[in-house]
Amino acid sequence: MTASGDWPTLDELARQEADVILPELTEQVAWDLGRAATDAAWADQLPVVVGIWRGAHQLFHAALPGSTADNDEWLRRKGRVVTRFEHSSLYMGQVCRDAGTTLQGKFLLPESEYAAHGGAVPLRVASAGVVGWMGVSGLPQRDDHAFVIRILREHLASLT
Repeated sequence: MTASGDWPTLDELARQEADVILPELTEQVAWDLGRAATDAAWADQLPVVVGIWRGAHQLFHAALPGSTADNDEWLRRKGRVVTRFEHSSLYMGQVCRDAGTTLQGKFLLPESEYAAHGGAVPLRVASAGVVGWMGVSGLPQRDDHAFVIRILREHLASLT
């Protein structure tokens, strides 16, 4: 997020995505990412759901106190955006905001299935491109997005 609290630019969001390219996405990596996210959410008492997918296979899910089934549905809708466009759901929301429209208006995608709201981030593997996505739902959308980016950056930093 920008220092002024304004919406991040597409360039800023693209840089964030480029900064979190994984060497691989195995079940162990998904477990490690999911545990790190849930540990951080528990520590801050965040009412979120956390999910990690590789393709159509959900590798990790956790629902923390205060989250609801509605958060799971929001997460799936955000993830469909990542799967379709290979950009974060916040990035695609910004594409629409910049154009003064919505996903439905720009791409004819139903709001009941797609949500261009922050919280889902593509999981890119260096040798393979986008292979899945990680998402959080339960906070304001920019906070959801920032949380996922933070967890991915911390994971990558732990590998060095």
